[in-house]
Amino acid sequence: MNDVEPPEPPGPPASSRPRRRVTWRLLVPVVTAAAGAMFAMSFSAAQGRDLRADRDLPQLIMDADSRVADKASRLDALQKEVEELSKANAPADQHLSSLTRAADELAPTAATTKVRGPALEVTLDDAKRSADSLPDGFTADDIVVHQQDVQAVVNALWASGAEAMMIQDQRVISTSAVRCVGNTLILQGRVYSPPYRITAMGDVDRLQHGLDADPSVAIYKQYVDAVGLGYGVHSQSSLEFPAYSGSVDFQHASPIR
Repeated sequence: MNDVEPPEPPGPPASSRPRRRVTWRLLVPVVTAAAGAMFAMSFSAAQGRDLRADRDLPQLIMDADSRVADKASRLDALQKEVEELSKANAPADQHLSSLTRAADELAPTAATTKVRGPALEVTLDDAKRSADSLPDGFTADDIVVHQQDVQAVVNALWASGAEAMMIQDQRVISTSAVRCVGNTLILQGRVYSPPYRITAMGDVDRLQHGLDADPSVAIYKQYVDAVGLGYGVHSQSSLEFPAYSGSVDFQHASPIR
């Protein structure tokens, strides 16, 4: 029996082929023209310079941090101006006088006034060693202070009865968010590098006991012994904290069940 090759499958209708070639011939000039226009606009905008030269991330962060610091300083000045105007006009305005008295009563709880008293300062710092010098089983992540480490100290101090608190040079309250990006800390729009200083005002002995008994802080101390993370605690007989000037509005909340 002679082998018979199967017939080739029929192709698309002949009438459709010319249409495809015509469409492609029309698209090629359009795409080429669009690409040329994009190159021309890029050249005009660059003027021989690197368009990405100003996108250095560390510099962007420092610039943003400087802008936030300027705005925070401006906010403090405006708040003081509002307070002075309120006090000056309160005697002649019964409603304003009532609001001013209510604000003064709530000020200590809202941390919007200066406070002075004994305090405990905790310092957290990265280890002073390189990743290639670590013992087996440890990585580069183990020699830097992380967000959870700062939060562990902050939570332990609040739970131990801290009456006021500062992180770095900012007064914080119980709803202040502590976030870390890489090895930097972002707090209320400001960026900080280690070492991180957390200072709590209150009964110093009770605050110290709370740190010693906290399991999360105990884990951090294990890494202090193992790889040399920085950890220091110092008491101060008297410190003054500035008033909190951030937002007191809740951004996120969930009910306690």
